[in-house]
Amino acid sequence: MISDALRCPWPHYDPLLRDYHDRRWCRPVHDEDELFALLVLESFSVGLSWRLVLHKEALFRAHCEGLRPAACAAFGPDREEELMALPGMIHHRGKIRSIGENARAFLRIEAEHGSFDRFLWDHVGGVPVDHRPETVADVPARSPLSEQLSHELRRYGFRYMGPVITYSYLQAAGLVNDHLLSCPFR
Repeated sequence: MISDALRCPWPHYDPLLRDYHDRRWCRPVHDEDELFALLVLESFSVGLSWRLVLHKEALFRAHCEGLRPAACAAFGPDREEELMALPGMIHHRGKIRSIGENARAFLRIEAEHGSFDRFLWDHVGGVPVDHRPETVADVPARSPLSEQLSHELRRYGFRYMGPVITYSYLQAAGLVNDHLLSCPFR
């Protein structure tokens, strides 16, 4: 059992956050469907807590075609209304609409670049950026990389992917490693 004193401090109060931190956060992801799923989840966290969105991940996956981009690209007004009526869903019409819009943008990038994975990882030369932070204060909320990528994503039609959320996405997909130097999960 890892002591909470050694782990990055942000997930201590919630078992699901702790599991996410220990098993998924800042771990490189190359699976196209998982890259899209993380993008949807991160985009829903705009103005909300990551904890709230993470606790709804199973609901998203169960009711949004496993968060697979090819399936979500077909979402239209009828599907959006079904999701708006779904108990437990984050009932934000713009974010729900963005699932289909972001899926279509994701597929455009796949078609243009061969894969979303290649497009994304080319931004870091295929190697995660390791900031080696000593304290939480050393972890930025955004970076020049997230600003550039956010701009490119929005150019393709992505919604709810500003520089701060894009930075969180880079952490979630493992392109950035912001585990504290003292954290055993680096």
